[in-house]
Amino acid sequence: MTSPDGRAGGAAFLVRALPPVLSVAAVLLAWEASVRLGGIAPTVLPAPSRIGQQLIEHRLALADHALASMQATVAGFACSLLSAFFLAVLVDFHPRVRRALFPIFIISQTLPLVAIAPLVVLWFGFGLAPKILLVALVTFFPMLVALVEGFESTDRDISALLASMGAPRWRMFTMARLPSALPYFFAGLRISITYAVVAAIFAEYAGAAKGLGIYILSAKNNFRPDLVLAAVAVSATLTLVLFGLTLAIQALTMPWLRATRAAKP
Repeated sequence: MTSPDGRAGGAAFLVRALPPVLSVAAVLLAWEASVRLGGIAPTVLPAPSRIGQQLIEHRLALADHALASMQATVAGFACSLLSAFFLAVLVDFHPRVRRALFPIFIISQTLPLVAIAPLVVLWFGFGLAPKILLVALVTFFPMLVALVEGFESTDRDISALLASMGAPRWRMFTMARLPSALPYFFAGLRISITYAVVAAIFAEYAGAAKGLGIYILSAKNNFRPDLVLAAVAVSATLTLVLFGLTLAIQALTMPWLRATRAAKP
């Protein structure tokens, strides 16, 4: 039997989920009506129903290419996460490193992907390595900035208290600075994960043997916008799943956050 708390939680979830579901449904209905009433050819703008049909018919091929893109996304994002955490800790312990390295990191974010992606493919071939490198390049900086800002957000009174108790630097880091950075970490995680899938697809678009990017390129060259949009729908779904996964991890890691938000008017 479902408890009253469980029923209340389910009702609250439905209330929160209803507005985005209705807004997406309204957009799709308007799109479908525009295509059908306007007599727009499927080769120009296919209707959502046709895209859904193509999704079903080509589900095996799309799943195969989506799996390749997910491998690059997860591997690249894991590299990005580990590198950002290591460098953020290094910067927190040694502020001079921040002044030395941050200009380089900022310059790395000014590099246009459209120029760097073909070069990376040229240097590392059509395998997994260039895709991992590009995903890491795109997602690394937001994670680094979020972690550094999170460490710096530590309450000075807590730091002073720990210092007065003779706590060593690493103890202050694990007891005060690391927990303070958690909200910033998850904010950066949500931003970066939305870029990760796009970066993997862009890398595949520049050159790959398999993946949603190469599938989109092939469909475009065959004048199949319905297949292009079907692949885009798969990409959006993957991004939403990863985004939802970060929210679930945050809820498990920071259980007090839900109570804090519920207490707000």
